[in-house]
Amino acid sequence: MRNFSKFLACLAIGAAMPVVAYAQSADDSLIKRGEYVSREGDCIACHTALHGKAYAGGLEIKSPIGVIYSTNITPDSKYGIGNYTLADFTRALRDGVRKDGSTLYPAMPYAEFALMPDEDIKALYEYFMHGVQPEAVPNKPVGISWPMSMRWPLSIWKAMFVGSPKPYQAAAGADPVVARGEYLVNGPGHCGECHTPRGFAMQQKALTAAGGPVYLSGGAPIDNWVAPSLRSDPIQGLGGWSEEDIFTFLKTGRIDRSAVFGGMADVVAWSTQHLSDDDLRAIAKYLKSTAEVPVTGTYQYDSRATQMVASGQTTSDPGAAVYRAQCSICHKDDGSGVARMFPPLANNPVVVTENPTSLVNVISFGGVLPATNLAPSSVAMPGFVKTLSDQQIADVTNFIRKGWGNHGVGTVSASDVRKLRQTGAPVSTSGWNATSAGWFAQLPQPYGHDWTFSPQTHSGVDEAQ
Repeated sequence: MRNFSKFLACLAIGAAMPVVAYAQSADDSLIKRGEYVSREGDCIACHTALHGKAYAGGLEIKSPIGVIYSTNITPDSKYGIGNYTLADFTRALRDGVRKDGSTLYPAMPYAEFALMPDEDIKALYEYFMHGVQPEAVPNKPVGISWPMSMRWPLSIWKAMFVGSPKPYQAAAGADPVVARGEYLVNGPGHCGECHTPRGFAMQQKALTAAGGPVYLSGGAPIDNWVAPSLRSDPIQGLGGWSEEDIFTFLKTGRIDRSAVFGGMADVVAWSTQHLSDDDLRAIAKYLKSTAEVPVTGTYQYDSRATQMVASGQTTSDPGAAVYRAQCSICHKDDGSGVARMFPPLANNPVVVTENPTSLVNVISFGGVLPATNLAPSSVAMPGFVKTLSDQQIADVTNFIRKGWGNHGVGTVSASDVRKLRQTGAPVSTSGWNATSAGWFAQLPQPYGHDWTFSPQTHSGVDEAQ
């Protein structure tokens, strides 16, 4: 919560980290319920710094106007929320207003938390007050320059783009399983914070499926990982996934067609793997029940890339030569990968999504498939930033995005790779906010084709999970 300023946006993650039961004078069952709600809301991942103490804040979250840090939400009376009453706590979650009356930065997903019922907020409050160890860790000041650092305009922003959402109520006659999934996705899970694009004022373009096809249609780069579409598009979304695929992915972080990475690895490791099977199946059922969206294209396997790699006849495509030497041993000549270990590259939504930042990032710096309770093996992909040139990384990225029938949009250049490697700036596909000239050059972080909040990712860096 962003000065309470919190958990992200697409990303979003839970509470697998052990916490110390503090003062068990309150209702143990209520505390236990609150701990589960904290997993639904992904509280610990954003409110724990890399290598930090649980819930003590300090995680760096970049925004288009500067850097902010998650705050201490332990029951420490000086630096945390120990002096918050239940009313103060409720106001922060639902209205985005701190105890001192100032408005929270919208990295805190209060628009979604407003959907939580009173009983869940009370349980969450009891958990933080009596089930979490207080930590005397000071909060870090925000790195936003005046006048953008002023908080009073945020109340206007909130009125324009958030309104006054009420606790969730299912539509009359709704399937109770779908309704539960809708609540978890739109409410405490705040999936849209990462998976829905943002507009000119950093607002989500839609807060629910009622907002049309843009909802959950994919977000901008977050810590250089792109949150893909969760809609029915079979090329860039979940159209080719079954409910069982979604359930298994959220439970274990891996299925035959995909493996978790980046910020979503934190979501699975610290949140979704700890949810009940019923809740995970409800999420899967809801995501598969949303209205059909326009299809971006069709996929048909093309064997030319396979033949090129298998034969070694790669002179016509330098990216194929790099792939053969560095990638094919794990991801195979035909781009099929190894089920539940090395994800396929052929017909992979992450590979062909409009923004190629995720692919460039994982080739450059590697990634970690985290261990989960039901899939205890942790698999890492090495980064090639020290062994391949910027041009070679660009070449192999373009080969993968065009090979085996993939139709990735655009071409990645060596300068794109160099910029990501040297400055951490995501690959830009197009648009005014990717330029380095004019008024927008004053913005500290122009994030791709839409604005976003970008928290640090624990997975592969912090073993605390």
